[in-house]
Amino acid sequence: MLAQRLTSRAAQRFATQLRAQAPRRFASTETESQFVRERRAVKEHAVATTGEHRRAFRAVPPALLLSGLNAYNLWNEHWEHWEHLPPLEERTEYPYQNIRTRNFPWGDGDKTLFWNDKVNYHNKDKTT
Repeated sequence: MLAQRLTSRAAQRFATQLRAQAPRRFASTETESQFVRERRAVKEHAVATTGEHRRAFRAVPPALLLSGLNAYNLWNEHWEHWEHLPPLEERTEYPYQNIRTRNFPWGDGDKTLFWNDKVNYHNKDKTT
């Protein structure tokens, strides 16, 4: 019984495969179908737009260079401004700065996770 079922299923699959291999050709009076025309139009469009993308990519490196130069100049201006300020120890600390309700679990407990010694300063004894 099992062998008969397997044989009949294999025969059905084999017949389906044979039918699938034979290409179907329909009679057509047109020499070129609409599908072929559309595919050709897509290819021509792709060739035309590829040139536009290449021209656009030529503009990207100079734009990146200029924006990087601008960022570098702004960075230097920022630190020139900091040179004119008084030292961190002499600046006024206001009560709303560096509020600590409890110590942080790292280091000495006073510095935040993003602490930068060049910019941040906290003297526990000095408040106005």
